Amino acid sequence: MFKAKLEGWNRLGRPFRSLLVSDGLTLLSTMVGYVAVPWWIAHEGGATHIALYASLLAAVAFFSLPLLSPLGDRVSKRLLLTLGLVALLVESLLLASMAQGGVYRIEWIILLGVLQQVAMAVMTPVTMSIAAEMLPPEQLNEGLGYQRTAQALGRLFGPVAGGALLAVGSTATALWVNAGLLALACLLASRIELPMSVRASRSVASWMTDLRAGLAAKWKIPTERGWSFVSFLVLIFFVPSVGMLVPLKVQSLSLSGAWLGACEAGLSVGMLVGSLGGSMWVAEKVGRFRASFGAILCEGVTLVLLGLTHQPWVMVLAFTLIGACVMTVVTVGHTHRMLAIPQHFRARMSAVNLMVAQVGAVIGPGLAGASLAVFHVDQVYMACGVGLFLVALGYQWVPGYRRFLNLSHDEAAGFYGREHPALFDAGARREPS
Repeated sequence: MFKAKLEGWNRLGRPFRSLLVSDGLTLLSTMVGYVAVPWWIAHEGGATHIALYASLLAAVAFFSLPLLSPLGDRVSKRLLLTLGLVALLVESLLLASMAQGGVYRIEWIILLGVLQQVAMAVMTPVTMSIAAEMLPPEQLNEGLGYQRTAQALGRLFGPVAGGALLAVGSTATALWVNAGLLALACLLASRIELPMSVRASRSVASWMTDLRAGLAAKWKIPTERGWSFVSFLVLIFFVPSVGMLVPLKVQSLSLSGAWLGACEAGLSVGMLVGSLGGSMWVAEKVGRFRASFGAILCEGVTLVLLGLTHQPWVMVLAFTLIGACVMTVVTVGHTHRMLAIPQHFRARMSAVNLMVAQVGAVIGPGLAGASLAVFHVDQVYMACGVGLFLVALGYQWVPGYRRFLNLSHDEAAGFYGREHPALFDAGARREPS
């Protein structure tokens, strides 16, 4: 098995391997920050500050993602990745300096978080779509598997490192390590070699045309419209449950920051298990639709368990199960979506998917924060679990969703272009790398 994995790794080529290492390092560093910063805010400002932080940053992401998404179709992807990482590096250095000096100002932390979200808005659509441009169709599924594995490894070791640094050091220590890892990721991203291609026009008018075309395609495809709407409802309950509520749950049990890192690491372990073949094994056994649908319902049940338990090891196991469920949903759906979308629309429609997610990420923490003023964090967790379970039942009624997920990869390739050619013909152009 190891030999087969090594041969597959070598087949991907040096440019894509560089991308994978950069991806892994980026997630490793940002996960250290995602543990350290919420812990810092929860410790200094409590539930009010952490709800404000999560909601405002999600709102920034909501607006920046669609506005900046055409960059992925018009500017060098290597340049976008490098500039985004430089912005993240600056943000992490400033945060580390504040923590080192004992300066806690929530407005400054939010301002730096805005810089982070803008950088991520530039980078994320690129990282979601670049594999389809760097690899031939027959290698895409394998390449995406390696990409998910690299990202899962970053998600796994980042929280472990962040929790350990918080336990033996301080918030400042964790943030300085975060900055160092981002510097390495930035260096690697600057060395990624991509083929040259024709650049699109950069007029404001054509920019807005690109933006409207991406939104129109998302809205006019019934499967995508229904899929996005139900996902939006699911994320209202899911986002706070794996974000702002986690440090509050840990602190409510008087546990150390190491347990926060363990919970985040559990989430990453589950995602890693899924990316290494667990998710595909489940999909092959029960079918792609049943695997995805069952995984989402399982997330709801597990969130209820998180509200009921006061045992830290049960919390870690619950987050591990949630991670496996998340990776199953991503493995089943994301690859098909990337294959189905015509090449010149991938960055834009990926950004619209993320924009929808960010709407849920704005509303979810706001509702959770308001609920925490009245209810205990355990009760909020249980409410999120029940809510997620109920709204996820809506996937059964999304037009064409079951049929689309059950297509083979060959059938999914170019599916939206064949089914809705008029939506994509007007914007056809070669996508720059």
